[in-house]
Amino acid sequence: MAGRWMVLLLLGLAAGGGVIQAHGQVDSLGFISIDCGLHVETGYVENTTKLSYVPDAAFTDTGTNHNISAEYLTPTTDKIWRNVRSFGGGDGTRSCYTLRSLVFGLKYLIRAMFLYANYDGLNRSPTFDVYIGVNYWQTVNISEGDMPVIAEIITVISGDYLEVCLVNTGSGTPFISSLELRPLQNKLYPQADASRALVLAGRANAGASTDIFVRYPDDPHDRIWIPLTMDEWSAISTTNKVQNGVTDIFEAPSAVMQTAATPTNSSRPIVVAWDVEPSAKDKPPGSVFMLYMGELQRIPSNAIRQFHVKLNRKLWNQTTLGLRYLETIVLYNPQPDYASQQYIFSLEATANSTLPPILNAFEVFSVIPTTGIATVPQEVSAITTVRNKYQVKRNWMGDPCAPVNFVWNGLRCSYAVSSPPTITGLNLSSSGLSGNMSSAFASLKGLIYLDLSHNNLTGSIPDTLSQLSSLTLLDLTGNQLSGSIPSGLLKRTQDDTFTLRLIHGTSSINFSSDVYSSYFDHHYDLHVLFFFARYGDNPKLCNNGNSCQPLKKKTRSMLVVYVVVPILAVLLIVLLSVLLLCIRRRKQATITNSVRPQNEGIIVNTQRSNGHTSLQIENRRFTYHELEAITNGFQRVIGRGGFGNVYDGFLEDGTQVAVKLRSESSQQGVQEFLTEAQTLAKIHHKNLVSLIGYCKDREYLALVYEYMSEGSLHEHLRGREHNTRSLTWRQRLHIAMESAKGLEYLHKGCNPPLIHRDVKTANILLNANLDAKIADFGLLKACNSDGDTHASTARLVGTPGYLAPEYRATFQVTNKSDVYSFGVVLLEIVTGRPALRSNPEPTSIVQWVRQCLARGNIEGVVDLRMGGNHDINSVWKAADIALKCTSEAPEQRPTMTDVVAQLHECLELEVARGDTDADFYTAAAASRGNPNGSRWYGSAMSTNVSQSSTVFEMEHLQRVPTMSTGPAVR
Repeated sequence: MAGRWMVLLLLGLAAGGGVIQAHGQVDSLGFISIDCGLHVETGYVENTTKLSYVPDAAFTDTGTNHNISAEYLTPTTDKIWRNVRSFGGGDGTRSCYTLRSLVFGLKYLIRAMFLYANYDGLNRSPTFDVYIGVNYWQTVNISEGDMPVIAEIITVISGDYLEVCLVNTGSGTPFISSLELRPLQNKLYPQADASRALVLAGRANAGASTDIFVRYPDDPHDRIWIPLTMDEWSAISTTNKVQNGVTDIFEAPSAVMQTAATPTNSSRPIVVAWDVEPSAKDKPPGSVFMLYMGELQRIPSNAIRQFHVKLNRKLWNQTTLGLRYLETIVLYNPQPDYASQQYIFSLEATANSTLPPILNAFEVFSVIPTTGIATVPQEVSAITTVRNKYQVKRNWMGDPCAPVNFVWNGLRCSYAVSSPPTITGLNLSSSGLSGNMSSAFASLKGLIYLDLSHNNLTGSIPDTLSQLSSLTLLDLTGNQLSGSIPSGLLKRTQDDTFTLRLIHGTSSINFSSDVYSSYFDHHYDLHVLFFFARYGDNPKLCNNGNSCQPLKKKTRSMLVVYVVVPILAVLLIVLLSVLLLCIRRRKQATITNSVRPQNEGIIVNTQRSNGHTSLQIENRRFTYHELEAITNGFQRVIGRGGFGNVYDGFLEDGTQVAVKLRSESSQQGVQEFLTEAQTLAKIHHKNLVSLIGYCKDREYLALVYEYMSEGSLHEHLRGREHNTRSLTWRQRLHIAMESAKGLEYLHKGCNPPLIHRDVKTANILLNANLDAKIADFGLLKACNSDGDTHASTARLVGTPGYLAPEYRATFQVTNKSDVYSFGVVLLEIVTGRPALRSNPEPTSIVQWVRQCLARGNIEGVVDLRMGGNHDINSVWKAADIALKCTSEAPEQRPTMTDVVAQLHECLELEVARGDTDADFYTAAAASRGNPNGSRWYGSAMSTNVSQSSTVFEMEHLQRVPTMSTGPAVR
C-alpha cells in the first residue's frame, strides 16, 4: 500500500526544535499538527517546516501514551515518531480525535501517520480501520514494525468540526503517531466534493535526489512529495522557478517541478504503473491521477520534444504534448475511473520528436464515497452535553448514531434515506448519574423513550421535557428528585400514548393504564398514587404544584396512619372491582352460550359505488365472547401487524371474516382504533376494505373486516409461502390501478379529504379474483378544513421507505404525501424489490430506479420473475409515473386522478399486446386445500416509525465497511 511505497519518509523528517505552549486547535495558517502520545503538556516547533506540533490530550479523552521500543530509536529519529497513543478495547471499539474550529464546506487535507516500532513489546503488528466522520477512510495494515504507514485523505467537511476515528477490527490494538490537518482552496482537487473524497495512493517527485523531501514551506499546502528514481530514468533539473500553467489547477510547487525524469534510453518510453486492490466486494474503487510535466531545458531550434500519453495502451491525451519552458501542465481525469484494476501510463515520443518524453511528478488517489449522513447536529450537541455533564464512560465517541454498527451504547436511533439519523431512545439506567437533570435532554426532539432510572439525580424535573412531542415513556424510578412534577407532564399522562414511571417495579405510574383510569373515574385524589413515590424511590417528589413542600417529620403513630390507610383504600377498591367483574361475567354467561345474530342496531343497505353493488353492514358491535366463538377460540392467525394479530373467522351465516384483535403489547392505542372504526363506518368504496363491525369490550378492542383470501400485495411481490407463482404484468397493473382508485376516493370523494398516511404494499389486500383494496386506516388524517390541503401531526408515523421527504422534515402531511408513497408502491410492482434495501447501505428503491433509468436500463429494473412477458412501453410508462409520484417537490407530483388515468393507459398498452398468457389467475383453490396456510392481512409491519426503525437497525447491525486499502504503486 501507499505506506510501503513511502518508506523513505523516515529519512526525510528532521529533528524537532524549540518548545511551545499548545493554545487552541488551529494555528495562524489554519493548520492542526498533533504529535500523538506526547507525554508532556507543551508542544514544539519542528525545525525544517517551522510548524508547531502540540500534544493530543486536548483532542481525545481516551487511550494511553507509549514510547516506541528503544531498538528503533536513533539520534536522527524525529520527535513525531518517538511516541504513539494506543487505544485498547474490544472488537468494534471506536476511538476518536475531534478537530475543531474548522470552516463549514471547506476542503481539507487530513493526514494520519503510524509507526508501530514494537511500542507495546508484543511484536504483533496490528490491522485496524480509520474513519473520517461517519465515513470509512481506509484500513491501516502494519506489515512490519519499522515500516511507517501514511494515510491521507482530501475531503469536504460538512460542519465546523471533524472527527477522525480508529476502529478495532479484532486484528490488534489501534494506535497512531501523528495527525495533521491542512486547509485547501476548494478549486484544488475538484474530483473531491461533498459526496466523495480522495485517498492518497502515491505522490512522487520524479527525478529528485533520494534525500530531498518537499513539503511546507516549499509546498504551501504541506503535501509531502516523495523522491522517486529508477534505474531506467535519468534526472534533469533547474534552479529557475517553474510557473503554474493554466492547466495546473493543483498548484504544483516549483520545488517539485524543478526536477524531472527522462528515459535513459531515449528511444524508450517512461512507464508508470500501479495496481488497484479490489475491495471486499471484488469491485475496484475509482481512481484519480495527475501527471505533472514542465520543460526544464532550453530546447535548440533544431530539436523537438513531443510525446503521447497512453493509458493501458490506449491514447489518453487527445493532442500531442509540446511543453513550454518553465511552465507546468497537468494531465488528469476530471471524473474517477472505475474501468480497471491495473493502470499503466506510458509516455511515448512521437516520430517527429528528437528528445525523449519528460515527467516531473505524479499523484494517484483512490475515490471513496462520503455519502454517510451524520446525526442531526443539534442532537449531537445535546447528547455530547449529556456525556460531558455526567462523565459517561461508554463507547460514546464519534457520531452517536452513524454508522449503524457504531451506535452509542444505550442509544436507539431512527434512520431514513437521505435524512440525518435522529436519537429516538436513550437508556442511562443504573449509569451512576448524579446532580440535577440536564436541560440538554429536552433538545433531543426525536426521543420516544428516556430511561434515567436507578441513578442519583437530584433537583426538579425540567418542565421542558413536556415539549418532547414524540416521548412515550419517561422513567425516573430510583432517583432523589424533588419538587413538583411539571404540569405539562401531568397533562400528558392523560394521553394514552404517554407513560411516566416514578416508582420501582410493576407499580410504576402509568396514567394511561386501565387500573389508574378507574381510580380517576371514582374521583380518587392523585395523592394516593404519589404516596408510593414519596416514600419509595423519589421521596422528595410530589404533585401538588406550587404548594409542594417537603414533608415534615411525623411521629411513629402518624406515620403508621399515613402508610396503612391509603394501602387499605387501594386494596378495597381492587376487591370491589374484582367482585363486580365476576358478577358481570356470570350475567353474560346466563344470557347466551353461543353466538346469535344481533339484529338490533344493524342497518343493511344496498349501495352502488362507481357502478359496484355491495352490501354494507354498519354499527354492529360484537362482544369478546362472540369473537371467541367466531374465530373458534382465536385458533388461526392469518396476519400480524403493529395493532396485533389477525384471525380467521366465520359469522353465524357462514360469511368468512378477518378479526383484527389489539394485543396487550401493541404500541397503537385506542385513538388509532377509533379512527379506523369511525372512518370505515362512514366511507364505502369497492377498493377500500369493508368493515363488518367492531368490539370494544372492557380492555378488548377488535375490528371485523371482510375476508381477503389472497392476502397482501407485499406477500405476492416477495413470493412467500403459498404464492409460488409470480404476478403477471397485467395483474400488477390491474392491482395498481384499483389501489390508485381507492386513494383517489379518499382524496377527492370524501369531505373533508382524507389522507391515508401509511400507503404500502402490505396495506393493499387482494381477494380471490385479485381485486385490490386498501386497508389499515388507523393513521388516517382529515385535512383541517374544506379549503386546506394539508394536516399537521405531532409525531412522525408511517413506514420507512414510503415516507415523503417533506413529511419527514416538517411533520405536515398532504395528499401529495400519499402520492409519494403510492409511487414507491408502483416501483415495487415494477421491480419486485423492497422499498428500502439495507445492504450494504440504506438505499431507497427510488434512488436505485432513478440511477438505472438515467442510463436507459429499463430491463435492469423489471422484475425477472415476470419472465420478460410484458409490453416494454407499458413498463416504461408505469416507471415514469412512479418517478413523477416520488418527485422531491410535492407540487411536481401528479394527483391520484392523474395517476389513475395514466395507469389505465398502461393497462391498455399491455392488453393491446394480446398476450393470452397474461390472463388473471388465482391461487385461492390451491390455498383452500391447506387449512394451515398463512394469510397475511393488514399491516405486515408496524406503522410507527420508531418501531419500524428498530427492525431496520437490527438488519444493519452486522454491516462492516468494505472499502479496499487503495492502490499500491509498483
